Amino acid sequence: MRYQAVFFDFDGVILDSVHVKTKAFAAMFRQYGPKVERQVVDFHLANGGMSRFKKFEHYYRNILNMDISQKELDLLGNKFSELALQGVIESPFIPGAIETLKSLNSDQTPCFIASGTPDDEIKYIVQHKNLTTYFLEVHGSPKEKSAIVSEMIVKHNLASNNCLFIGDAMSDYCAAQETGLNFLGIVKEQTTSPFPEDTWVKKEVTLND
Repeated sequence: MRYQAVFFDFDGVILDSVHVKTKAFAAMFRQYGPKVERQVVDFHLANGGMSRFKKFEHYYRNILNMDISQKELDLLGNKFSELALQGVIESPFIPGAIETLKSLNSDQTPCFIASGTPDDEIKYIVQHKNLTTYFLEVHGSPKEKSAIVSEMIVKHNLASNNCLFIGDAMSDYCAAQETGLNFLGIVKEQTTSPFPEDTWVKKEVTLND
């Protein structure tokens, strides 16, 4: 099937970079002991695609039982970028991602990124990886993925039921459900799918059956 437009998550869909962010979260909370570190990592892995700032709020309020100010959140965000940004940029592409992007570009199918990564950072990464030509627009947090998709559908006069969202986390699946998009889940080999049983999933990024 040829789609009117395709929306992509980024980490785990374009770049194999989820592990980089896992290590960064673990390093930032290691000072609080192994139990807290494990809880931080588990929550991160179970909530792929969630903004890092929402994760920080959860860690402080629900794991450390501490209040956190906006200034402290901003400092944590900067620290996280210092730990993870270069590692993300150096991460390899998910198998099939570049080939699929090239094919969609050749077919003149509009592609978009809807990521949980901060907006300025995801734009920087896409530009640094020389991927700008493949995407009509690139957007990140603080906007929710469903809001990004909804805005693009209206702005570019798209039919949601003729568009596809490709993601690797339940936040991606939920964004597709909320906006009426078709969905393809990327599930790495030897990894348990987080999606409902009837979800279309693949190990590589490809639209071929």
